[in-house]
Amino acid sequence: MLPVVETDEQWDAVVPDESVMRPGAEALCAQLGVGGLPLERFAEGSVPVYAVGGAHVLKLFPAASAHDGLAEARVLTHLRDALPIPTPEVRAAGEYVNGWRYVLMSRLHGEGLAPAWPRIPRPDRERIVRDCGEALAALHALDAEPLADVLAPGNWIAFQDEQRADAVARQREHGLPEAWLEQIPDFLAAAPLPRTRHRALLHTEFMREHLITDPAAGWRLTGLIDFEPAMIGDPAYDLVAVALFTTRADPHLLGQLLGAYGRSFEPRLLMAYTLLHVYSNLPWYLRELKPTARTLDDLAEEWFGVA
Repeated sequence: MLPVVETDEQWDAVVPDESVMRPGAEALCAQLGVGGLPLERFAEGSVPVYAVGGAHVLKLFPAASAHDGLAEARVLTHLRDALPIPTPEVRAAGEYVNGWRYVLMSRLHGEGLAPAWPRIPRPDRERIVRDCGEALAALHALDAEPLADVLAPGNWIAFQDEQRADAVARQREHGLPEAWLEQIPDFLAAAPLPRTRHRALLHTEFMREHLITDPAAGWRLTGLIDFEPAMIGDPAYDLVAVALFTTRADPHLLGQLLGAYGRSFEPRLLMAYTLLHVYSNLPWYLRELKPTARTLDDLAEEWFGVA
């Protein structure tokens, strides 16, 4: 039995505690017909995720993030066999106890692209990013409307406007220096944000940490995971995580990816979405990527320009 988790304090007390989580996960596995299999919790992830034997993964969502569990199950079901990169197949999903939800899915084998990346030869890296571009194009070409009842935002233009209104305050909370903060209002006012209502299915965190590769198969991509933060909106929004965390501001790799995607994007548009992204943390990006630019316009070219 898992206890109610609706507040940050309850989350901190329950979610990391395996003496509480494991019995609840074991009981659920028994209900789902996979009881008795080895249960191993993954170290990564904001919510509890377990390998169940060699064929299954169980993902648990407390009441505080129960909607994410519903979204992930719906998106994964919608994506079945739709992308050139495999995605998990939903085996079972639903409500558990005390507001918890679960998704039992197939396990995709390989290793995370992020830890594997330093060992991957440059030609294979280039092929990987081209494969990413093709997968993104396929994702964005899907009909997203069947998911409109479960994925945010309902109005993309209103979402942009709300994010723009709070952009400076959000970055100030993260500790962005004033020299950068003072540039944000004018940069966003001049940014080429689309005012059309084109809607695509977005992963929103398409990055090495959510991709799986298999060295035994020549470093082919064997999985794309973690769709709970999926949204419906402008395809360019997805390129923020791609450029910052998949190609890591490498203009040649980004050019390869966009060539396979079949479309280019204005660097200033991607910089604007970097500031408007729901998980935007510009001070962190600056520490990670160590750019030479000192203005947002120059940063747009350095991070999102292609070679």
